[in-house]
Amino acid sequence: MKITLLVVGRTVDKNIIAAIDDYTGRVKHFAPFDIEIIPELKNARKLSEAQQKEAEGELILKSINSGDTVILLDEGGKEFRSTEFAAWIEKKQQITAKRLVFVVGGPYGFSKKVYDCASEKISLSRMTFSHQMIRLLFVEQLYRAYTIIGGLPYHHE
Repeated sequence: MKITLLVVGRTVDKNIIAAIDDYTGRVKHFAPFDIEIIPELKNARKLSEAQQKEAEGELILKSINSGDTVILLDEGGKEFRSTEFAAWIEKKQQITAKRLVFVVGGPYGFSKKVYDCASEKISLSRMTFSHQMIRLLFVEQLYRAYTIIGGLPYHHE
């Protein structure tokens, strides 16, 4: 099973980029993993919130393949403790045939079509974080999950 983090827009903070790259390299020791970036919309300021969600949604849907299991990183999603997330990842590895795709939407969230194609929603916190920061938090938690699964000392109870 391959894991993909699909994000709208690029990360611009060099410190966040460095940390994401570090954790991405760590995750790759455990599973095939990549980050796919959907370019930000041009002239987004001229679009309404609804138009922006629809346009981003179409681009997200174009990046999803038949057979993918799609998980939205969404404030309304299920919250996990790190150990619960590790168990969830381990289970997904056993039942997901192709690709497990985690999606971070744009500033206004997801269109209805994107919600409709998703299998599940996960929330990393009830707090609000920038979209760039969520990328880092997700990759760190994915690494943590694999260290828990592998019984490595990274995670402490």
